[in-house]
Amino acid sequence: MKTIALVLASAFLATAAIVTPALADDPSCLTQATTKKLAGAALASFMDKCSRDTCTANADAKKLAGAARTSNMTKCIKDSCDARADNRKLSGAARDSFTKKCITDTTGT
Repeated sequence: MKTIALVLASAFLATAAIVTPALADDPSCLTQATTKKLAGAALASFMDKCSRDTCTANADAKKLAGAARTSNMTKCIKDSCDARADNRKLSGAARDSFTKKCITDTTGT
């Protein structure tokens, strides 16, 4: 019985580890922001830069270049902005507006 519980618990943790990055901001970014006690515009700016840096590091790790790198970066940043919208429980036009602004702020374009 204990073995089954242990297997189920480890399977749950493994699944959570895989799904978590897609569902929330990068935990290291949130940890750093909390440690620095950032709020307001400083927090938003930090999260944009941290998300961009995380996406760049992921693209570098995958050794992507050209169109593949651009596509990966765009998707990574959009996923990060979607996760931030989820954390704020936004929906509809507010979510669309937030995501569009987040992508623009993060990419700098």
